[in-house]
Amino acid sequence: MRSKNLLFVLLIVVLIVAAVFILNLNKEPEETVLKVGATPVPHAEILDFVKPLLAERGIVLEIVEFTDYVTPNLALNDGSIDANFFQHQPYLDSFNRDHNLDLVTVAKIHVEPFGLYSEKISSIDELEDGALIAVPNDPTNEGRALLLLANKGYISLEAENELEATPYDISENPKNLQFRELEAAQLPRVLPDVTAAFINTNYALEAGLNPLNDALIIEGSESPYANVLVVKKENVEKEEIKVLVEVLTSDSVRDFILEEYKGAVVPVF
Repeated sequence: MRSKNLLFVLLIVVLIVAAVFILNLNKEPEETVLKVGATPVPHAEILDFVKPLLAERGIVLEIVEFTDYVTPNLALNDGSIDANFFQHQPYLDSFNRDHNLDLVTVAKIHVEPFGLYSEKISSIDELEDGALIAVPNDPTNEGRALLLLANKGYISLEAENELEATPYDISENPKNLQFRELEAAQLPRVLPDVTAAFINTNYALEAGLNPLNDALIIEGSESPYANVLVVKKENVEKEEIKVLVEVLTSDSVRDFILEEYKGAVVPVF
């Protein structure tokens, strides 16, 4: 009788183990949630395109949209998001230095040619003496605007680092151009109030402006301002980050960028 009870208990144990094994076989694999911060155009649009590609790899992409250039890095540093995609390398270098952070680039994705736009003139040659030019007020994009003007011969700069030049670094200004420093997101809205404004391409696209068709002057292919995917240093080797890099630098994403933005956004991978 005792042996029968023992066999019965063993049978029950085997059945339980088998049931657990079968349940585990049928269990869906756990999904990894990846939160990536981005400005709406084109960054969030590109991320939205790769959502299904990441889903095929078991990664659920959550896109967190920002409309400024400060919060996405602070959110990344405090762990609110896992990565961000909105900035170029000179801006990241400056932000890290100014805020004592250690955020790092894991991939270069695209260049957004920076341009000068106007509702009052149709050619840069129409700039009059004393014309008012609006520029971004963050260090790298302001320097970017002034450097583009300098490269076109409208001003001269004397700065230790021309990428971070300000109006105080202008050594020659034959047309006595005046400069108004504003937050980058505000620049499209002030076009009626200034002679011209330098506008980052993401904000230009949101405002219905196309750099190739509407800009008075525009950066060329020599631009050092590739937009980058950024993470905290300790997360560089995470598998989901590696998969995100792989997908964002794939042929399908290159084709999407070229087709969607018609040269206003240019892939660099």
